[in-house]
Amino acid sequence: MKAIQIGLFVLLALGGLGVVLVRDPLRQALMVGVYGLLLALLFFVIGAPDVALSQIVVSTVAVPVMILVTLAKVRSQEAGDREGEDPGSRGSGG
Repeated sequence: MKAIQIGLFVLLALGGLGVVLVRDPLRQALMVGVYGLLLALLFFVIGAPDVALSQIVVSTVAVPVMILVTLAKVRSQEAGDREGEDPGSRGSGG
């Protein structure tokens, strides 16, 4: 096994631990992106560049973006609820 592979395995272990231990959702999204990039690097080193490119697109870009969009939507709904909007009154037909 090459030294670079061992180094990437160690970084992946630390990155996975970081994803689990980080409590802030925004930082978790960032950590997931970094973890995906490390995994893509490992795939490239072991000779699977097609899998590495797919990993970059999905894990490094798409998943963090979806997490950030979801966080933004949840936070905007929470802000709307705090402004006195009663979510149960929607569609009650009065």
